[in-house]
Amino acid sequence: MRSDVVKKGAPAAPNRSLLYALGYTREELERPLIGVVCSYNEIVPGHMNLDKIAEAVKAGVRAAGGTPVEFPAIAVCDGIAMGHVGMKYSLVTRDLIADSTEAMTMAHQFDGLVMIPNCDKNVPGLLMAAARVNIPTIFVSGGPMLAGTMNDGRRTCLSHMFEAVGAYYAGKLDEEGLEEYENNACPTCGSCSGMYTANSMNCLTEAIGMGLRGNGTIPAVWSARLRLAKHAGMQIMDLVEKNIRPRDIMTEAAFHNAETVDMALGCSTNTMLHLPAIAHECGIELSFDMANEISARTPNLCHLAPAGDTYMEDLERAGGVYAVMAELAQAGLLDTAALTCTGRTVAENLEGVVNRNEEIIRPLDNPYSRTGGIAVLKGNLAPDGCVVKQSAVAPEMMVHEGPARVFDSEDDAIRAIYDGKIVAGDVVVIRYEGPKGGPGMREMLNPTSAIAGMGLDKDVALITDGRFSGATRGASIGHVSPEAASGGTIGLVEEGDLIAIDIPARTITLKVSEEELAARRAKWVCPEPKIKTGYLARYAKLVSSADRGAILE
Repeated sequence: MRSDVVKKGAPAAPNRSLLYALGYTREELERPLIGVVCSYNEIVPGHMNLDKIAEAVKAGVRAAGGTPVEFPAIAVCDGIAMGHVGMKYSLVTRDLIADSTEAMTMAHQFDGLVMIPNCDKNVPGLLMAAARVNIPTIFVSGGPMLAGTMNDGRRTCLSHMFEAVGAYYAGKLDEEGLEEYENNACPTCGSCSGMYTANSMNCLTEAIGMGLRGNGTIPAVWSARLRLAKHAGMQIMDLVEKNIRPRDIMTEAAFHNAETVDMALGCSTNTMLHLPAIAHECGIELSFDMANEISARTPNLCHLAPAGDTYMEDLERAGGVYAVMAELAQAGLLDTAALTCTGRTVAENLEGVVNRNEEIIRPLDNPYSRTGGIAVLKGNLAPDGCVVKQSAVAPEMMVHEGPARVFDSEDDAIRAIYDGKIVAGDVVVIRYEGPKGGPGMREMLNPTSAIAGMGLDKDVALITDGRFSGATRGASIGHVSPEAASGGTIGLVEEGDLIAIDIPARTITLKVSEEELAARRAKWVCPEPKIKTGYLARYAKLVSSADRGAILE
């Protein structure tokens, strides 16, 4: 066993003495040591139940003959961090999580790992760590939140809550109405109930083969989630025995499967940051161009919130991620020979799987659209690409041209939106919020929700070198690369410049002559860094562009 170095022989006697100090018995030390990486904390609603998940995992490990050893990973609640300096610290935790998990795993020589993530950057951070240390590993998330219910019976969720703030500022909702949303939008623990980033990544963990069936969809408050955790604890022992490792599972074919499922589900645009970063840890490079190729041949089968009015619990009842994969496999859109954490192939996992609700998961002959949920646009404004969740864009905004309203920070933009200074036809440009310029690449849920809540989501586009929450809807185009702080064209846009967006054609164009752009570029000076000390300053020096997954170099 890998852990023998700290357990066996005379040289390991000091190590054993310290393990005995923890209360472990000789019998326990004769079994494989399984690290249980638990992201429990008391500030993230999606993580408040993870202590229960960890206990279930440990019961499963013991039942299958292993010795579980729990240690923590951090997690940020993007919703609580939204709209202030805290959001600069969200994406950057992905690398802190990967680094610290690597350190704990290598320092203590575990034989296998069970990762227990749930919310946004915690999932990709742990997947990056799994790829990096490459010992047998399985994932079991904390599960999604149930949808809320308003006083009149309408279902609701966090994206409605954020949009309610915009409606309040537009005079369309009073304080009592706003309070009704805040009391009902998030009724249980779990990752927020729509196809936002956390649930997107937990679903794609299934699709890529690192989580058991139901990992992305079984609600946090269902007892089936505890049974899933026990089975994950049992299954890690099989992976250890067979020495099936993350890089055996997370192959190039598996990443293409994940991108295909991403397009069918209509996942968060943040997946276009996280999948390349995880793949990079596996020695695989995923390009923006490949995303468009996969989108072109993959129909969008699901419209979960914010794209529609269905939620994660509905997807689970319809058959979950496996039912979506079964639809895609019928059309030959998946590599079904790919190995998974079950020890079986995708094809074997999908045997007998059926779509139980064709309203929730549309069949291939009746998709929401013939192309996938995400599109990558290119043009002189974004030579290296930018990303939009096209499944959440109104038809009338798929092609749009309008004057630029330029802001050098999210804070300036949100003030203008709340003050009613943005009007129909405008293209809001928010820059110097990229991975390097932010630093930290803040999510722009407040401005996009304000635009939607004010009823302008069918009239106003928003473009940024920052990123968006999975709860964002509308013509919200992020990840503009190169970013402004790296000399990208977005830094040259001036108030009133015309910007043309054509999502079906995958283009985004700043309608300014090359001669004029060259003159502006000659005068451009990069602003002083917004933050000059601490972790964010170090991060800004190391981080790559968004089109490469904002990896650290």
